[in-house]
Amino acid sequence: MKSEKGRVAGVVLAGGLSSRMGTDKARLRLPGVCDTAFDSSGAADMLFTAWALVRSVLPFCLVSCRADAPRQGYDCVFDAMPGQGPAAGLQAALRRAGELGYTALLVLSCDLPLMDALTLRRLLAARDAAPPQTLVTAYRARDTGRVESLTAVYEVAALPHFDAALARGERKLGLMVPGELRLFVDYGPEESEPFFNCNCPADLEQARILLAQKNARFTEKG
Repeated sequence: MKSEKGRVAGVVLAGGLSSRMGTDKARLRLPGVCDTAFDSSGAADMLFTAWALVRSVLPFCLVSCRADAPRQGYDCVFDAMPGQGPAAGLQAALRRAGELGYTALLVLSCDLPLMDALTLRRLLAARDAAPPQTLVTAYRARDTGRVESLTAVYEVAALPHFDAALARGERKLGLMVPGELRLFVDYGPEESEPFFNCNCPADLEQARILLAQKNARFTEKG
């Protein structure tokens, strides 16, 4: 995507150990996911769902993963500092994006099966309208103040902040970039469904219920 602030690429983060899920959640399949393509089984795994969604709004999308567990069929980028969590994955992706001539990355975690294109486009529009010094544009829950650091746009210019933070042992994404260089897009409880993430088997079952309800609404509108 090209804007006055330069080209934006996407990256799906899929390098976690899925310890709470007990199995690789990126490969879990959830039938009935809206806004994505499907494989021959009639269901898309969560990695493909996230990647296809990002590709529906941007022309290019990386997949951040571990070097010992590459994601076949995707343009992968590996952590330079293994075992440091999503911040190291994003650091490597920002560096790759810069090398490819992009100025920003739309970041999406692979475990958000209810995310939709409208929510991502709203984020990209907020990034375009943000003050020029802004290095991070992220969603934030209005009622709790929770920042959605894995549904955000990070400027490639934020890379030195990532390098410095990781060098001093900081791993929290919310502390990579100073607060005055971040912009938040607030959302209310009625808009929270896209941010439901799957960390454990109970979340997965709840996601199936929510997806069934979402697709029922979609069918009714159709």
